[in-house]
Amino acid sequence: MADKKIIAVVGATGAQGGGLVRAILKDKAGGFTARALTRDVNSDKAKTLASLGAELVAADVDDRASLERAFTGAYGAFCVTFFWGHLSPERELAEAEAMAQAARKTGVQHAIWSTLEDTRKWVPLSDNRMPTLGGKYKVPHFDGKGEANHFFTDAGVPTTFLTTSFFWDNFIYFGSGPKPGPDGTLAITFPMGDKMLAGIAAEDIGKCAYGIFKQGREYVGRNVGIAGGHFTGAQMAAGLTRALGREVRYNEVSPETYRSFGFPGADDLGNMFQFDRDFEDMCCGARSLQVSRALNPELQTFEQWLAEHKHEIPLD
Repeated sequence: MADKKIIAVVGATGAQGGGLVRAILKDKAGGFTARALTRDVNSDKAKTLASLGAELVAADVDDRASLERAFTGAYGAFCVTFFWGHLSPERELAEAEAMAQAARKTGVQHAIWSTLEDTRKWVPLSDNRMPTLGGKYKVPHFDGKGEANHFFTDAGVPTTFLTTSFFWDNFIYFGSGPKPGPDGTLAITFPMGDKMLAGIAAEDIGKCAYGIFKQGREYVGRNVGIAGGHFTGAQMAAGLTRALGREVRYNEVSPETYRSFGFPGADDLGNMFQFDRDFEDMCCGARSLQVSRALNPELQTFEQWLAEHKHEIPLD
């Protein structure tokens, strides 16, 4: 253990961080060990990671001093934020800056920042194709992460910018799963038209991150986009139909209709799907299935993910 490089994993009890911790610990012959950062070291998820061999350290992305303590002595750091816990891009920016500064101060040799596009580079605030949100964002949970990239660059931290995709886990936890219509037929609803959406199993993000760490400095300074598949809404509905043994239709709506649904973040997600639709070639092209599989040979297809998780998808 003493000669293994420490990877400090922010959000270790979450899907992305948890996937990385498990990948590190599973690779007994690998040159790394996992330091799992979590706000609550006594949670059941944290205790599970400890039982697998992870070092638990209490840290909070809103507390830079705790991050500095947690990053001390680490070779690498996996940095991630959870926008949906607070819906504030400003807070997400502050959290990213705190992680970048902690990595700089403690001499982290390789950081991976889980990021997304700053959509304002393609859809300026003056562009009325989609509404501006909060006065300065088009897709807040994308734009804040993309804007935060510069914190790592400005701090001189050797960083890989890992561009993620739509989580298939959203069909379980985020209300994106099939819902029964008036006639009882299940449907998934997206404003994607016939365009493809890049998607991935959330745990595979962590496994791809481990693949990047294993390559040493090869990916430092680079943007790496990952996905497990590119599918239209109709193709996802067909996959769900096969897995669930019940018909699932694709309910295509306009972005305006999706934004009007009224749940927290509906306007943000409506804009996100419109961005993914209108810039399909760029969004899917930036997320190479070949690169993703090279980094993570166990990369799950949508069908494999569904076979494993279909019983967790709520259908009411």
